[in-house]
Amino acid sequence: MDHPSPAPVPTPLTAPYWEACRRGELALQRCAGCGRFVHFPEPACPFCGNAELTFERVGGRGTVHTFTVVHRSFLPGFTTPYTVAWIDLPEGARVFGDITGCPPGRVRIGMPVEVHFTDLDGFGPLPHWRPTP
Repeated sequence: MDHPSPAPVPTPLTAPYWEACRRGELALQRCAGCGRFVHFPEPACPFCGNAELTFERVGGRGTVHTFTVVHRSFLPGFTTPYTVAWIDLPEGARVFGDITGCPPGRVRIGMPVEVHFTDLDGFGPLPHWRPTP
């Protein structure tokens, strides 16, 4: 039996992230105190403790820092195998996401990737990462 993929549940903290996705943009929190990007969204900067974090658009290109291939999903709606990775962005942030458009066996540390968005029925655009052409 096919199950739909689970949809994210936006909160006041994450709503600006999802609004940017709806515009086809990747936006991360940036700390007004130390200037560092923060991902996943936090109520305060994990680096300096400042609570003034605003969302800022980032370029959407990066390189695979590390990854894993999931062969047994514990949630309905995910077709295995799939690859999830930490992506290093040139802006200095590290973001988490899945790698699409590339067989799991071809993903490599250091591989250049770019963000792209696909619509999840009933939710809207979700960010994914694919190898750059």
